[in-house]
Amino acid sequence: MKAYIFPGQGAQFTGMGLDLYENSPEAQHLFEDANAILGFNITDIMFEGTAEQLKETNVTQPAIFLHSVILAKTLGDSFKPEMVAGHSLGEFSALVAAGALSFKDGLKLVSQRAQAMQKACELQPSTMAAVLGLEDKVVEDICAQIDGVVVAANYNCPGQLVISGEVGAVERACEALKEAGARRALMLPVGGAFHSPMMEPAREELAAAIENTTFSKPNCPIYQNVTATAITDENEIKANLISQLTAPVRWTQSVQQMIKDGATLFTEVGPGKVLQGLVKKIDREAQTESATLETKTDE
Repeated sequence: MKAYIFPGQGAQFTGMGLDLYENSPEAQHLFEDANAILGFNITDIMFEGTAEQLKETNVTQPAIFLHSVILAKTLGDSFKPEMVAGHSLGEFSALVAAGALSFKDGLKLVSQRAQAMQKACELQPSTMAAVLGLEDKVVEDICAQIDGVVVAANYNCPGQLVISGEVGAVERACEALKEAGARRALMLPVGGAFHSPMMEPAREELAAAIENTTFSKPNCPIYQNVTATAITDENEIKANLISQLTAPVRWTQSVQQMIKDGATLFTEVGPGKVLQGLVKKIDREAQTESATLETKTDE
């Protein structure tokens, strides 16, 4: 079975989407629509902007979403997903690609999400850290013993977990995790504690926007971050999307479930190859590839 996976924040690069814009009239039309919807020329920043400009929250999330969704739309008849999943932000790309959300509504929600997350980051200093070489349960138990807010945020692959929370609590957790035998516990250069209780103000803000958006039944199951299970019900999709900002991204569990449910080929749609690497670490036998405009190439 064909599974399509959509990357999240961090996959951006200067020049992203330019090949689509130059080679597909449909892509060009969608990019121009996006500029109008957002009220600024995001294409200028995507195609020619600096790494610093691309890192700005109001740019990063819509840029990755646009690259992924527009690429999916240019694949034409070859795009026949039997299941989809997206990492954090990528879940919105997956929902649009699977027909659960319109392009315009998806882009608006992603833009609102980015701004709500930025506001939440500014309320209180918070951060994230990558922990390598420990079992999930060990990381969870140590986080639970630390004073302050620090939780498991991204289950990326076995032995790679990202924790998230208040700066001091994350620092204390990193020390405790190293003592417990972590190969690395490394603070990440991020603006805030995504997928933690620190994102509650953003969750509340985004909840209102999601509730007021029309969702349709997707063309195939979406394996959502919050549950790591196949979801097709619109109301469940909405509820999980609202929970996503404060709940962990269960990527390891999602990929394992997709494989259990019959996924044989994972095609990454969007910038970079991060998710393909994670899929391979979750299951060495899994086949992965990148979606490309003309022909798809094996990795």
